[in-house]
Amino acid sequence: MGLFDFFKQEDINQGIEEYGSTAGAILLDVRIPQEYQEGHIPESKNIPLQQLNNIVSVVKNKDIPLFVYCYSGVRSRQATGMLQHMEYMKVKNIGGIAAYTGKVEK
Repeated sequence: MGLFDFFKQEDINQGIEEYGSTAGAILLDVRIPQEYQEGHIPESKNIPLQQLNNIVSVVKNKDIPLFVYCYSGVRSRQATGMLQHMEYMKVKNIGGIAAYTGKVEK
């Protein structure tokens, strides 16, 4: 990882494409419920960053691929680290919905 890789933004649109082609994957929105209700990516599950320790109620199998997003990519980066610390093996930060160009549900 080079010095500027830290500043590189994840491409959420590419991440959603990868999510769609990954069997059994879960799309995780770590924003607060109010943000989620204002608009979220279809099929996503909302578990706010502050309640991430409750993920076991939604995702029991730690080998299920998780694609994580938030608004800008900051909270999803934190969530990805937390999930890896909780021994979820297949976790990917796909960035922020602010850069998403696809369909949004309310």
